[in-house]
Amino acid sequence: METIRVKTMDELKACFAVRFNVFVDEQQVPAHLEMDEKDESPEACHHLLIMDGETPIATSRWYEYQEATAKLQRVAVLKDYRGRSLGKQLIHAMEQQALELGCKYAILDAQCQAEGFYSQLGYTVISDEPFYDAGILHVRMKKTL
Repeated sequence: METIRVKTMDELKACFAVRFNVFVDEQQVPAHLEMDEKDESPEACHHLLIMDGETPIATSRWYEYQEATAKLQRVAVLKDYRGRSLGKQLIHAMEQQALELGCKYAILDAQCQAEGFYSQLGYTVISDEPFYDAGILHVRMKKTL
């Protein structure tokens, strides 16, 4: 299983399928909150996708949030594929691409239940206290790339 840098609308739609399964169906995020302007085309944001044969199984996206700072978002792995380090693979792939494009830092808004996962990857909490996003508690985290 390799990580694909999304370039086509079909690949982007495969990302959406994974995200809707994880965020909308599983975590009950309202569908209208899941999509935004960064999902309009493969060029609107840097999307990544992991396939198992013909099946999309994991995805993420990132964009330059501030000068030299990448914001990592929408990290989603289908339930049946968790525990196989695919989330870690996506984070490393986003960090690598961000570095290639001149970013020196990465930030992300982690669901509180995933804070430990991101801490193990070198991220530290920079928000003063947890905050709600789509009805789920999050903390902002940062890492020097």
